[in-house]
Order: sequence, then C-alpha cells, then structure tokens
Amino acid sequence: MLDRTLFVLGRAVSVAAPVGIIIWLFANVTIGNSSILFYIANFLDPFAKLMGLDGYILTAFILGIPANEIVLPIILMSYLSTGSLVDMDNAFAIGEVLKQNGWTLLTGINVMLFTLLHFPCGTTLMSIKKESGNTKWTLLAFALPTACGIILCMITTGVWNLISFIY
Repeated sequence: MLDRTLFVLGRAVSVAAPVGIIIWLFANVTIGNSSILFYIANFLDPFAKLMGLDGYILTAFILGIPANEIVLPIILMSYLSTGSLVDMDNAFAIGEVLKQNGWTLLTGINVMLFTLLHFPCGTTLMSIKKESGNTKWTLLAFALPTACGIILCMITTGVWNLISFIY
C-alpha cells in the first residue's frame, strides 16, 4: 500500500512540476506588452466562445492537467494578471472578479459542465497508461470525456442563444 501511494505521488510530482514551470513562464514571460498566456488565451478564444466560455477559461483547463483543482486559480490569475496562482477565500470576491470579466449564467453552467466532462488529471492518465499498458486506452480516456464536454457545452450554448433570440 505504501509502495503504491509513493508511486502515485511520484507520478503526480512528475506531471505537476513541469506544468507548474510552464504556467509560471506563460504568466510571466512577455512578448511586447503582453504575456504568453494572453496570446494563448486570445488564440483559443474563438473556439472557447462556441463552448460558451472564453480563452482564459479554456487555457486554464488545458494548463490544469496536473490537477483539476488548479483551474479556478489559473482563471483568477489570468483575469487579475498577477503572474502567480491566486487563492481567494472570499466567494463574493471571486464572484466579483468573474462578473467583471464577462461571466454570465451561461458561462457558469458551461464551466460546471466542462468540469464534469473533460479529460482526467495527468496522474490519472499516467495510471491508466501504466495499468492498461496501452497508449490507446490512455488517449481514449483523454479524448472521449473531452469530446463529450465540448459537444455538450456547444449544445448548451446553442440552445441558450436560440432561447435568447426567441425571447
């Protein structure tokens, strides 16, 4: 049991450390007057809009692969342009930051849906690879829920826009 626990923790560190460095670099290295994170978010923004999200939210999900619980801190870091992960204890303050950055009821719904239906964390993917011994199962475990999440968010956004157009 201790051997398994240490093995999983080792895998978590092997995924989290490199991605932590990447997140820091994206948030702190600038090209012109903007961070790399800004450019990535703007590149992803048109696709994210189809899902009822924005580029920063989608970027946070991608960068959150080591652990899903860092998605919201990455979103807040991006919106506040702090250059480091943000940990806010006040739910009201978090809500204000999200509203100031264009969040609507639709955004909240789609973030919840995509949180439920997107790729598992990096440690889980590494465990799937190790236990199955097959890269195909790992790719399927990544792609299937992510595709479901993207499609469901797009459907939700389409229905929302249709209802908003009618009323």
